[in-house]
Amino acid sequence: MRWPIGLLCWMAIPSAFAQTAITPGRPASPAKASHAAQATRASAPAVPAQPEAISVTTSRRALNGGGGMMRIETAPRATQTVDKQYIEMRSPTSNALDLIQTLPSVNVSQPDAYGMEGGQIQTRGLTDLDMGLMLDGAPAAAAKYLSENIDSENLEEVSLTPGSAATSLPVMSAAAGVMQETSHTPDRVAGGMVDFSYGTNNLSREFIRLESGEIGASGVRGFVSFSNTHTRSWMGSGINDRKHIDFGLQKDWANGSFAKVFISWNNENFVIDNYPTESAFLLYKHTGQGYGRSDDPANANYWKNNNDHWNQVFLTAPIHIALPARLSVDLQPYFSYGTGYDASPLDPVTASDGTTRNLIGYFNQIGTRQVGVTTRLNWQPDAHNTVSAGYWYENTYTLQGYPQSYALPGGGAPNPLNPAFSYDLGDRQDAGYEIHALFVEDTAKYLRDRLTIHAGFKFVMSNTWNRDYYGRQSANRTEPLPQLQIGYQINDQNQVYLNVEGDYRQPSQVDLGWLYTDVPIPKNQYSIKEELGWRYHNAWFMIDASFFNYNVTNRIVDQYVGMNNYSPFSIGNQQMRGFDFMIAGRSIHGVSPYASVEYLHATQDSNVFDPYQNVMLRSAGTQAIMAPHVMANFGLSYVWKGFFSNASVHYTGPQSVSVAGDQRMPGYVTDTLSLGYHFAPIGFMKAPTFKLNFTNLTGAIVRTGAMGAIYSRNDTSTVWSGSQPSATGYGNAFMVTPRFTMMGTVSTTF
Repeated sequence: MRWPIGLLCWMAIPSAFAQTAITPGRPASPAKASHAAQATRASAPAVPAQPEAISVTTSRRALNGGGGMMRIETAPRATQTVDKQYIEMRSPTSNALDLIQTLPSVNVSQPDAYGMEGGQIQTRGLTDLDMGLMLDGAPAAAAKYLSENIDSENLEEVSLTPGSAATSLPVMSAAAGVMQETSHTPDRVAGGMVDFSYGTNNLSREFIRLESGEIGASGVRGFVSFSNTHTRSWMGSGINDRKHIDFGLQKDWANGSFAKVFISWNNENFVIDNYPTESAFLLYKHTGQGYGRSDDPANANYWKNNNDHWNQVFLTAPIHIALPARLSVDLQPYFSYGTGYDASPLDPVTASDGTTRNLIGYFNQIGTRQVGVTTRLNWQPDAHNTVSAGYWYENTYTLQGYPQSYALPGGGAPNPLNPAFSYDLGDRQDAGYEIHALFVEDTAKYLRDRLTIHAGFKFVMSNTWNRDYYGRQSANRTEPLPQLQIGYQINDQNQVYLNVEGDYRQPSQVDLGWLYTDVPIPKNQYSIKEELGWRYHNAWFMIDASFFNYNVTNRIVDQYVGMNNYSPFSIGNQQMRGFDFMIAGRSIHGVSPYASVEYLHATQDSNVFDPYQNVMLRSAGTQAIMAPHVMANFGLSYVWKGFFSNASVHYTGPQSVSVAGDQRMPGYVTDTLSLGYHFAPIGFMKAPTFKLNFTNLTGAIVRTGAMGAIYSRNDTSTVWSGSQPSATGYGNAFMVTPRFTMMGTVSTTF
């Protein structure tokens, strides 16, 4: 907690001095203070000496509205945050995508009810593949695998900066801004937390966190947690399992230095969903005929032939060192490593013994590694400026193969490395990139800190490469990334700001792994963004409004190629402009309302060649793909004594889902509800709590997002959908909101 300077000074003054009137801004002389103190003692009646007691209280609710769905922000850029109060009301299976889905800038799509398969984000005409997804300042897993990073119980807050990325952040894809997750701060007192959940689709989940408290006199404190989740697919057959460990350590020094370590391990096996074409979805909507996986081992679409198996380790260790002469150093190393495979059925084949056997194809990610570090030297030359200079290095690599195996005798995909079932070893491919970046920035504050000016510049040098059976290709590229942010605090209630910056995106190593070397590596995407904002808050409510304009060149989009993977292609230039608006009420008799809206006008500025139909698409001037004109949210929280509740409704308008603009998805509405009660402490249980979480209360059958970009609805072989074992159908494939779900959780701290 940050203590007000005036309060700290007051606490440090002896009780006699505390009774002396001091003119604000002018310290009293020792002689005058002493004289005033003597006069006070002479005139005051004698009282028995008593020990002095000082009580200081604060509340995080003073900084938020809407029950934690909105927070007061002061940074000179658009920032949208949900905090711990809101997170604690949501389901323990929530990942960051669940938690940000009511923010004005985003449309979130998820294929399962409990977040195990991650999902997708659309923001201001861009997607999560254009975003920096961070955990404690380090690059985290893609949105499709976001649940691999951290359990929701260990999240302090989730913050979105839709139009900006800090100059010092290690991001190579920030055209759509940054989503930042902040991990749990270890408690200073030993204890812990435990919760148990059960819900529809046979969900069962167990979580426990143990807190060490201060370890001896070292000042070090830490925590470790474990969760186990088991559920079945909401449509069709299939079982999903996830085991997860989080571990954190932190030490703070009196001079402001600190060191923190966060490590997570994730192991999961889940069914790779079918994603329906428009015709398959409409058949389900109107007749109830689903498109889920089969429970018949003889069927090529058997659920055990369609599974994702993944192991991952993630580590980040931010360090801040305060030095003499107004210097400080920030160091942040990070590392992640994962291995596993995705399985998908192929056409049956005739084996050497004359029998027909189901064949399994794999995306076998033998290993993917990301390692990097940022270093930053900070200097305060005067009372107004903080100057920083730094260096960012990152090396990312993936080795992947595409083997084929016979299905197991009882059905199911064997380990692709099992020689007893091997059919074809397939090709191997490796790809990666190495980044060197230099940056400098200055944050200046004037007019009693009411005016903030931040200027930064980062110069990125990257070497990208891709190698397969046919050859090797590489590209050396540079990107200049300027940034200027100006914020002015008009008074205690009003703030305005301006943000202008350049951001870029280069294909990830996994993206590159799906490109043959006879296809050129796409040029880096580059964005020039302007943003103008206004904030207001008083004792009753808070408002945040921002207007934005983006110009994007060499726009990179991603086509879904099956097995939860994507292949990039370029669609030329794009322009997006619009505004975000948020309003939230402070708690009044326990009631805290919230509402937000975004209007977006996004257009495709280039004609695009469609290689499937061998035609030039007249796409210039059409609505940009996956860029709905309107998104809106409404939320309401209520707290009374131990009872708490939150309800939210989200609307996304119609949108184009093809570059040609010839396939569209209608608008839709989703909803959630949370109800719970905090009981009085019972024995060792400090805060026993029971809560219920509901999603899709109306049982709506709606599409919530396209699986990726396509050229035209007339293109074939662009989707993996339906009961057929290989790519069939026309047009795009879609994520569909899961049916009504209910989940109950009992929890307590101890």
